[in-house]
Amino acid sequence: MSTTLKRILIGAVVVAAMVFGIRRYQLVQTKKASPEETISFYFMNADSLNVEITYCRPYKKGRVIFGGLVPYNKVWRTGANEATLITVSKDIRFGDKPIRAGTYTLWTMPGPDAWTVYLNSKMYSWGVDMDGNAQRDPAFDVAAVSVPVKAAANAPVEQFRINMEEDSTALALTLTWDDVMVAVPIVR
Repeated sequence: MSTTLKRILIGAVVVAAMVFGIRRYQLVQTKKASPEETISFYFMNADSLNVEITYCRPYKKGRVIFGGLVPYNKVWRTGANEATLITVSKDIRFGDKPIRAGTYTLWTMPGPDAWTVYLNSKMYSWGVDMDGNAQRDPAFDVAAVSVPVKAAANAPVEQFRINMEEDSTALALTLTWDDVMVAVPIVR
Protein backbone atom coordinates (compact mmCIF):
# COMPACT_ATOMS: atom_id res chain seq x y z
CA MET A 1 0.00 0.00 0.00
CA SER A 2 1.41 3.38 -0.95
CA THR A 3 2.17 6.09 1.60
CA THR A 4 -0.38 8.43 0.00
CA LEU A 5 -3.15 5.83 0.27
CA LYS A 6 -2.26 5.17 3.93
CA ARG A 7 -2.46 8.90 4.68
CA ILE A 8 -5.83 9.17 2.95
CA LEU A 9 -7.19 6.20 4.92
CA ILE A 10 -5.85 7.56 8.22
CA GLY A 11 -7.33 10.98 7.40
CA ALA A 12 -10.71 9.40 6.61
CA VAL A 13 -10.70 7.48 9.91
CA VAL A 14 -9.79 10.64 11.86
CA VAL A 15 -12.58 12.63 10.15
CA ALA A 16 -15.12 9.84 10.80
CA ALA A 17 -14.09 9.68 14.47
CA MET A 18 -14.43 13.46 14.79
CA VAL A 19 -17.91 13.44 13.20
CA PHE A 20 -18.98 10.61 15.49
CA GLY A 21 -17.58 12.44 18.54
CA ILE A 22 -19.28 15.72 17.63
CA ARG A 23 -22.60 13.95 17.04
CA ARG A 24 -22.31 12.16 20.38
CA TYR A 25 -21.49 15.44 22.16
CA GLN A 26 -24.54 17.12 20.58
CA LEU A 27 -26.82 14.30 21.76
CA VAL A 28 -25.47 14.52 25.31
CA GLN A 29 -25.93 18.30 25.37
CA THR A 30 -29.52 18.18 24.05
CA LYS A 31 -30.41 15.50 26.59
CA LYS A 32 -29.27 17.83 29.39
CA ALA A 33 -31.79 20.47 28.30
CA SER A 34 -34.57 17.94 27.65
CA PRO A 35 -33.79 14.71 29.54
CA GLU A 36 -35.02 11.42 28.14
CA GLU A 37 -37.39 9.38 30.26
CA THR A 38 -38.93 5.95 29.86
CA ILE A 39 -42.03 5.31 31.91
CA SER A 40 -43.90 2.04 32.24
CA PHE A 41 -47.43 1.44 33.38
CA TYR A 42 -48.88 -1.93 34.33
CA PHE A 43 -52.64 -2.24 34.59
CA MET A 44 -53.35 -5.61 36.13
CA ASN A 45 -56.75 -7.17 35.89
CA ALA A 46 -58.29 -9.91 33.78
CA ASP A 47 -56.85 -8.34 30.62
CA SER A 48 -53.57 -6.86 31.94
CA LEU A 49 -52.06 -4.10 29.81
CA ASN A 50 -48.49 -2.81 29.80
CA VAL A 51 -47.75 0.62 28.32
CA GLU A 52 -44.22 1.96 27.91
CA ILE A 53 -43.49 5.52 26.77
CA THR A 54 -40.05 6.90 25.87
CA TYR A 55 -39.81 10.64 25.37
CA CYS A 56 -37.69 13.73 26.05
CA ARG A 57 -38.97 16.28 28.56
CA PRO A 58 -38.26 19.92 27.69
CA TYR A 59 -38.59 22.72 30.25
CA LYS A 60 -40.73 25.85 30.02
CA LYS A 61 -37.90 28.20 31.10
CA GLY A 62 -40.18 31.26 31.14
CA ARG A 63 -41.17 30.81 27.49
CA VAL A 64 -44.65 30.98 25.94
CA ILE A 65 -45.18 27.32 25.07
CA PHE A 66 -48.40 26.71 23.10
CA GLY A 67 -48.94 29.31 20.41
CA GLY A 68 -45.26 30.30 20.84
CA LEU A 69 -42.47 27.70 21.09
CA VAL A 70 -44.97 25.05 19.93
CA PRO A 71 -47.08 26.73 17.22
CA TYR A 72 -50.82 26.15 16.98
CA ASN A 73 -52.15 24.07 14.08
CA LYS A 74 -48.73 22.61 13.22
CA VAL A 75 -47.69 19.02 13.93
CA TRP A 76 -45.38 18.74 16.96
CA ARG A 77 -43.13 15.76 17.73
CA THR A 78 -44.60 15.82 21.27
CA GLY A 79 -41.53 16.37 23.37
CA ALA A 80 -37.98 17.14 22.30
CA ASN A 81 -35.17 15.41 20.40
CA GLU A 82 -36.27 12.00 19.06
CA ALA A 83 -39.89 11.20 18.26
CA THR A 84 -41.86 9.97 21.28
CA LEU A 85 -42.41 6.19 21.35
CA ILE A 86 -45.39 4.43 22.89
CA THR A 87 -45.59 0.64 23.16
CA VAL A 88 -48.76 -1.22 24.12
CA SER A 89 -48.75 -4.92 25.00
CA LYS A 90 -52.36 -5.59 23.96
CA ASP A 91 -54.82 -4.32 21.40
CA ILE A 92 -56.55 -1.15 22.65
CA ARG A 93 -58.85 1.61 21.51
CA PHE A 94 -57.03 4.93 21.31
CA GLY A 95 -59.90 7.38 21.58
CA ASP A 96 -62.35 5.67 19.26
CA LYS A 97 -59.71 4.02 17.03
CA PRO A 98 -58.73 0.33 17.36
CA ILE A 99 -54.94 -0.07 17.76
CA ARG A 100 -53.04 -3.34 17.59
CA ALA A 101 -50.39 -4.21 20.17
CA GLY A 102 -47.02 -2.78 19.13
CA THR A 103 -44.80 0.29 19.11
CA TYR A 104 -45.87 3.62 17.64
CA THR A 105 -44.62 7.18 17.45
CA LEU A 106 -46.76 9.84 19.13
CA TRP A 107 -47.42 13.20 17.43
CA THR A 108 -49.77 16.07 18.23
CA MET A 109 -51.22 19.13 16.54
CA PRO A 110 -51.96 21.60 19.36
CA GLY A 111 -54.72 24.14 19.00
CA PRO A 112 -56.02 26.70 21.49
CA ASP A 113 -59.20 24.70 22.23
CA ALA A 114 -58.47 21.15 20.99
CA TRP A 115 -55.54 18.99 19.96
CA THR A 116 -55.30 16.22 17.42
CA VAL A 117 -53.21 13.33 18.79
CA TYR A 118 -51.71 10.90 16.26
CA LEU A 119 -50.27 7.42 16.56
CA ASN A 120 -47.98 6.61 13.65
CA SER A 121 -46.54 3.19 12.80
CA LYS A 122 -43.29 4.50 11.29
CA MET A 123 -40.15 4.85 13.44
CA TYR A 124 -38.13 8.04 12.98
CA SER A 125 -34.48 8.65 13.91
CA TRP A 126 -35.21 12.23 15.02
CA GLY A 127 -38.37 14.22 15.60
CA VAL A 128 -37.79 17.09 13.17
CA ASP A 129 -36.00 17.82 9.92
CA MET A 130 -33.28 20.45 9.46
CA ASP A 131 -35.96 23.18 9.10
CA GLY A 132 -37.61 22.24 12.41
CA ASN A 133 -40.65 20.61 10.79
CA ALA A 134 -42.04 17.39 12.24
CA GLN A 135 -40.86 14.31 10.34
CA ARG A 136 -44.22 12.52 10.70
CA ASP A 137 -45.40 10.87 7.49
CA PRO A 138 -49.25 10.95 7.57
CA ALA A 139 -49.41 7.85 5.34
CA PHE A 140 -48.36 5.82 8.42
CA ASP A 141 -50.97 7.25 10.82
CA VAL A 142 -52.99 4.51 12.49
CA ALA A 143 -55.06 6.89 14.65
CA ALA A 144 -55.92 10.57 14.81
CA VAL A 145 -58.00 11.61 17.81
CA SER A 146 -59.28 15.09 18.61
CA VAL A 147 -59.35 15.94 22.34
CA PRO A 148 -60.29 19.13 24.17
CA VAL A 149 -57.76 21.30 25.96
CA LYS A 150 -58.14 21.48 29.74
CA ALA A 151 -56.42 23.69 32.31
CA ALA A 152 -53.44 21.94 33.90
CA ALA A 153 -53.62 21.39 37.64
CA ASN A 154 -50.87 23.23 39.53
CA ALA A 155 -50.07 25.38 36.47
CA PRO A 156 -47.66 26.35 35.22
CA VAL A 157 -46.08 22.91 34.80
CA GLU A 158 -42.37 23.58 34.24
CA GLN A 159 -41.35 20.31 32.55
CA PHE A 160 -43.36 18.51 29.86
CA ARG A 161 -44.98 15.35 31.21
CA ILE A 162 -46.71 12.34 29.67
CA ASN A 163 -48.65 10.10 32.02
CA MET A 164 -51.26 7.38 32.13
CA GLU A 165 -54.13 8.02 34.51
CA GLU A 166 -56.64 5.47 35.67
CA ASP A 167 -59.76 5.78 37.75
CA SER A 168 -62.43 3.21 38.48
CA THR A 169 -64.02 3.56 35.04
CA ALA A 170 -61.43 4.86 32.59
CA LEU A 171 -57.81 5.00 31.49
CA ALA A 172 -56.28 8.02 29.72
CA LEU A 173 -53.00 9.08 28.17
CA THR A 174 -52.34 12.61 29.45
CA LEU A 175 -50.00 15.26 28.08
CA THR A 176 -49.29 18.21 30.41
CA TRP A 177 -47.09 21.28 30.04
CA ASP A 178 -47.31 24.91 31.05
CA ASP A 179 -51.01 25.60 31.70
CA VAL A 180 -52.38 22.93 29.32
CA MET A 181 -53.48 19.33 29.76
CA VAL A 182 -55.04 17.01 27.19
CA ALA A 183 -56.25 13.46 27.76
CA VAL A 184 -56.84 10.69 25.21
CA PRO A 185 -59.20 7.97 26.47
CA ILE A 186 -57.81 4.44 26.28
CA VAL A 187 -60.10 1.41 26.26
CA ARG A 188 -58.59 -1.99 26.98
